[in-house]
Amino acid sequence: MLSLPSELRDAFKQPFGPVYTDPAALLSDAGRPVIAVGDVVAYHLRAAGHSPAVAVIDGRTEREAVDDEVRDALSDPERRRDVENEPGTLGEPLLAALADAVAGVDADADPITIVVDGEEDLATLPAVLVAPTGSTVVYGQPGEGMVRVAVTSDTKAEMRSLLERMDGDVAGAVATLGVDA
Repeated sequence: MLSLPSELRDAFKQPFGPVYTDPAALLSDAGRPVIAVGDVVAYHLRAAGHSPAVAVIDGRTEREAVDDEVRDALSDPERRRDVENEPGTLGEPLLAALADAVAGVDADADPITIVVDGEEDLATLPAVLVAPTGSTVVYGQPGEGMVRVAVTSDTKAEMRSLLERMDGDVAGAVATLGVDA
């Protein structure tokens, strides 16, 4: 559906929010619900006593398989959706699963884990777009820590702008996410 053009890669090098190395500090600053993108992020949030309402994982970190401890800790989610998503893309199955998972978040629901066969690296963009204002999206910044993105109208606009600069069917992606055109 969408692919990352090479000229847009630099836009993803700088964090979209503050970087944390302490999950407890991040959680104390986070709005709810919390959506995690990345295995190591989801693992650290769970280890700190907070299962993200939605976690998007792919069994990899920095292009390598996660270690056994992380894999084992994430291997038995309460609710699970499996999707395929090619590296460097945002495919319709991932977008639809993410929109559906976030729409189903409530205080009484079990957390949901979207397990990606492929790569979930770009899922932060649609996660911010579908997340309710006031919530938090957390993703990993290689070699630095966890980035907390406070979901506001400004961060939604920033992610929307990046999404619109990707190659492919932007209108279809926006429709799949169920966000305003």
